[in-house]
Amino acid sequence: MALNRLDLNLLHVFDTIYREGSLTRAAQALHLTQPAISHSLARLRDHFDDALFTRQGNQMVPTPLARRFLESMRPGLTQIQSAVNQFHAFDPASQRKTYSLALRDILESTFLPKLMENLEAYPALEIVSQRIPRREMETQLAAGKLDFAVDVLLPVSDQTAHELLRRDQLTVIVRRGHPLTKGKITMDRYLEHRHILVSSRPEGPGIEDFELSRLGVQRKIRLRCQHYYAACRVVENSELVLTMPATYAQIIAERADIELLEPPTELPPIDVHLYWHKAYEKEPALTWLKEQLHRVV
Repeated sequence: MALNRLDLNLLHVFDTIYREGSLTRAAQALHLTQPAISHSLARLRDHFDDALFTRQGNQMVPTPLARRFLESMRPGLTQIQSAVNQFHAFDPASQRKTYSLALRDILESTFLPKLMENLEAYPALEIVSQRIPRREMETQLAAGKLDFAVDVLLPVSDQTAHELLRRDQLTVIVRRGHPLTKGKITMDRYLEHRHILVSSRPEGPGIEDFELSRLGVQRKIRLRCQHYYAACRVVENSELVLTMPATYAQIIAERADIELLEPPTELPPIDVHLYWHKAYEKEPALTWLKEQLHRVV
């Protein structure tokens, strides 16, 4: 397996097949024909004397040898790519680029409108927003399937960089004319009403409940649902009370018959972080988008 017998361009093909999980998508990503990708894979298989990828349905799944090789090879390949990128500035006005972002639904509503407004002058750029399981975030950032992720503070490895992007406060939402709109909200008044808890989990407390528990009190939950927008629609036509992030609440309040009120006690803020993989952080196109995301905030 001498290096001088291996065309280094094949390593880029290998990395792309691994990342895309498909010969067709790899060909599209590299702007090559599928026969050219198949020929390159055949050369790699011959060099390593291993299948490298096996077809399972529509997916090309790496073999154990391919996985081990990628772990050893990718840092060097990324370093070479970064060295090349230093000599090529990114021009968003003329270069085509598709960015992949991991955003949960509430963050889509607060980030995407302003981001797309700011990108109006760059028609060659495309944004793909997706929701992924949090356990897959680092893997997809490392594989290059995601450029950035925006989420609450999460435990990550040393290879994943992150920084505080926004700090949001919690606010209380009720329908217009609700009894809580008359006078200051005390803890007793807050607790005498029934509440909505928004969570993707079927059970367990909300972030506000941790602080209430610390104070020795507990809310009465009438409804548990998955999305704040649905919860606000329920609030409009009921006596139920909702506690939610203020930034999103202000957006919904523009078109809903609801009021935003101060909580009865100081609740912990929600820290929203921007995540990326350190191997790609010097790429000009990603540096440029990172600046745009900060401008949105």
